[in-house]
Amino acid sequence: MEGGGEEGEPLQSDALVKMDKIVEDEELRSLLIPDVKDLPSIPPSAVESNFARYYAADFLKPGHDQYVYRHANGLCVVGLAPSHVALREEGGVTAVNFNVGKSDRSEMKVTGKRKRNAQHFDAKTSLCKVCANGKEFIVRCCVKGSLLEVNDRLLKQPDLLNSSADREGYIAIIMPKPIDWPKIKDSLLSREDYKKLRGLS
Repeated sequence: MEGGGEEGEPLQSDALVKMDKIVEDEELRSLLIPDVKDLPSIPPSAVESNFARYYAADFLKPGHDQYVYRHANGLCVVGLAPSHVALREEGGVTAVNFNVGKSDRSEMKVTGKRKRNAQHFDAKTSLCKVCANGKEFIVRCCVKGSLLEVNDRLLKQPDLLNSSADREGYIAIIMPKPIDWPKIKDSLLSREDYKKLRGLS
């Protein structure tokens, strides 16, 4: 009987190893392959996945709502929020002009890793003018930092603001100094607070 027990021990040990392996595989599977029930009905967009979304409501003027989408690398994408007064005008935005007084933002060229020629602007600095229903609306930086790029596609395709203002219709990309970001963030609304303010679902 003792001998039978000794011979049975390796078999029991092997069975336990196999059982542990199955449990490990199931745990790994659950980590790698999420349960379908836990998945959102609509996959998150690239903006939702890669950016923290903030908003400047009534920026300097009532109804002048803009967004500031901040990437993990610190870059901020600035554009018109869905509730911006220009987007609510009949016919929407029909033209964009980056010539704001002394300089044309669309002619600005930034080069190299050090972003040579990047101009440093205040949050209130004008980026461009958008035209809607015969009216002009000033779009501002909303963020203190270096202007790296403006979306010059809007010159020929202003309708991008009406169809996808938060994606292809962005206005500009700005890089604030890391030391300035906490103060900038405090001046903006979170997405949840913005939606509550404007009654958006």
